[in-house]
Formats: sequence, C-alpha cells, structure tokens
Amino acid sequence: MPLVAHTALPTFRRLQEEGEEILTPDRAAHQSIRELHIGLLNIMPDAALEATERQFFRLVGACNQIAQFHVHPFTIDGLERGPEALAHIEKYYESFEQIKRDGLDALIISGANVTHDHLQQEGFWQPLTEVFEWAKENVTSVLCSCLATHALIQHCYGVERTRLPAKRWGVYSHKVVDRSHPLVAEINTRFDVPHSRFNEVFRSDMEKHGLKVLVASDQAGVHLAVSPDGFRIVFFQGHPEYDDISLLKEYKREVLRYYRAERDDYPPYPEHYFDEAAQRLLAEYASHVQAARHGGRQLKAMPEEQIVERLDITWRDSAKAVFNNWLGKVYQITNEDRRLPFMDDVDPRNPLDL
Repeated sequence: MPLVAHTALPTFRRLQEEGEEILTPDRAAHQSIRELHIGLLNIMPDAALEATERQFFRLVGACNQIAQFHVHPFTIDGLERGPEALAHIEKYYESFEQIKRDGLDALIISGANVTHDHLQQEGFWQPLTEVFEWAKENVTSVLCSCLATHALIQHCYGVERTRLPAKRWGVYSHKVVDRSHPLVAEINTRFDVPHSRFNEVFRSDMEKHGLKVLVASDQAGVHLAVSPDGFRIVFFQGHPEYDDISLLKEYKREVLRYYRAERDDYPPYPEHYFDEAAQRLLAEYASHVQAARHGGRQLKAMPEEQIVERLDITWRDSAKAVFNNWLGKVYQITNEDRRLPFMDDVDPRNPLDL
C-alpha cells in the first residue's frame, strides 16, 4: 500500500513525480485499512538530507503489506546544519519529544558523516543513544543503516568498529547465509549491495555477542544482521537504499576534493560500479582534472549524463524484498496502539517465535 502524504514534506511530491502512488490524508481517511507509523531519524549531512528521505520513503512505500504507511522524519542535536537544512527541518520534521508522545511502530536510523576517531566524541553521540534507549523499550523494531549500525553495536555490546586499510567503496555481491530467517524469505540467495565506509564491525565480533548474521559478502563483510532476539534491531552495514547515482555523486565529491587539494591522491573508482565505457570517460576527465589542478586552470564539468546512462542498479529489488519482509513482520506483531511495541501475546525476547 502507498505512503500517506500527512504533511507538506516536498519528498512526497518528488516521489509522486517519479510515479509512486501517494495518498492524500482525505483519501486515506476513507479507506478501512490499518496505519503503520514509521520513524526516520535522519542524521545525514545537509547535502544528503532530502535524498536520504526519498531513498527510505521509497523503500517503505514499495512494500505490499495491507497498511497505510505514515513516515515521521526527525533529527537530533549535535549535527552541524546550514540555514537551508535548518529551515527544512523546522518546517517539515517532528521533534523527538513529539515522536515519544505519539509513539512509533518501527524506526529507521540513517547513516551519518563523522569527524572524530571515536564515535563517543561526536556531538550527536549522546542524543543518538537517548533515541536508542527509548526505542529499545517502545518500538517494535529498529532498522539501522551503516554508521547507526556501528553506533548501536558499540552502545549495546561494547564492540568498537575497526578502521579499514582503505575505504570500502563500491557494489559487492552478497550471499544469504541464513535462509530460514523471515527477513530474507522469498529473496534471491545472491544479490548486490552498495557499500561506502571506512570502518567495519566484523562477523566474528557480531556472532561473539549473539547477533545473527543473515547476509554477508566475501569482499565487503556482513551486510545484514539482527539482534539476538531475532528482530528487535536490524543492522545494515551496506546501503541498499542508495540510488543508482549515489556512488557517482560520492565519486564526484572526491574528485572535487582532489582538485581543491583537499586530498593528495586522485580518487579510485568505486569497485564493480563503472563499466569499461564509463571508466574510459572518467579516465579522460581525470587527465583534465589533474592538469587543471597543477596548472591553476578552471575545471570543466564531469560528463555525468554520459556516465549515468552506463550505470546499472542491481540491488533495488532485494532491498524492497527485505523492507517488505521487515514491515510485514512489524505489522503482524505490533500493538494497534503505536505507543506500545507488541500485541499482548508476543514475547519481546523472541518476538517472531523463532
């Protein structure tokens, strides 16, 4: 069932322009269908704030469960914001206090950019852990993306992420390693997932603390895992929400950093992402960028339109399937009162009765 445009958030209009079905509140009120209320804690930087909304809203809206999805974006203190992002948040986002009063059936926590070696040094660490603690008691299931996964594993299990020798960056093949879990039901046993990170929590550390690994890659490590109870917390290390152009945008950003002498080396390609034709275009562009940097010349635009034509998205269907399974299970066990996490006969220590 579709998303309900219960606020004037521009993301609803953008998704509708892409062909997504979006219900007006009036139309939704005349349908005899249960509502599910999903929180989106968006802690991405300003440049990715609205794109992150669209990416996660799109995955929620693609689910086929018999429910109307009300997505409630909010954020926390401790993040550096510019005037435009602050205005957007002030106009369209809810406060955490409002979220706590009204309740949620499920919660998504986005990734974030960090500026310190240790997560506890980040300005958003304390507010983020406050959301964690509230959600553990009051929300049926919490889905964490990348940085949020690392932060919650550290907060709950004392496992600090490990810095990798080089950035894990690209699109990697993954395999379902536990086919019996409902989150991976009716999904391909092998599928792609994008990754973009400098750090990792290893499978051995997860399993040592009772986490159940569901999907992993020989190259990229664990993508999908769940908390020891099987469902209360869902951990993503990859980025299945990414658009086809997301890694291209990151690559362009790194090229511009090289041109401005903010990094010494020219950025490598994200792995398994650009085909040979795109790499030829980018190699020609790299020669121009290097000459422009050392010669003090003006930089020409990257040939993005030609490159976008060469990009494939090989992870969207599997991402939708996992979200569909996740929210389907939330629907089956959450209390009709969204301030309460479970139906009366559900065991919080084993909510899926696995």
